Amino acid sequence: MEKTKTKTKEIIIDCLKCRNQADCCRFGAWIDLEEAKKILSLGIKGDFFHLELDKDFPSGYKVGTSYEDEQCAFQDLDGLCRIHKIDYAFKPVTCKEFPYEGDKISPIAKVLCVEHKSRLKKAKAGKKK
Repeated sequence: MEKTKTKTKEIIIDCLKCRNQADCCRFGAWIDLEEAKKILSLGIKGDFFHLELDKDFPSGYKVGTSYEDEQCAFQDLDGLCRIHKIDYAFKPVTCKEFPYEGDKISPIAKVLCVEHKSRLKKAKAGKKK
């Protein structure tokens, strides 16, 4: 169970209760280059794209797990992560932490996270009453 605090209350998103757990993988993720190297060493089917310089990543570089807006290259036909299936320890940090970025909900969570979208709809409906 993941949780974070906002200005008004603590938000808890339980990914295990999500009915569409593969939705958050449908556009891939940015991961650290060193994580990518470890994943490649496992021989898992999948590719990396768009090597970029980025000081926010430990190695100083990031790579994408998808080409443009396509699904993650490591998502299996059953919608599950091939990396996770082999060894959760090798699953990229950004994937483990989603829908959070640091201590805040990721801006893309309103598009990809079913649980977060559901909360936003309920909050919006509550304000209209």
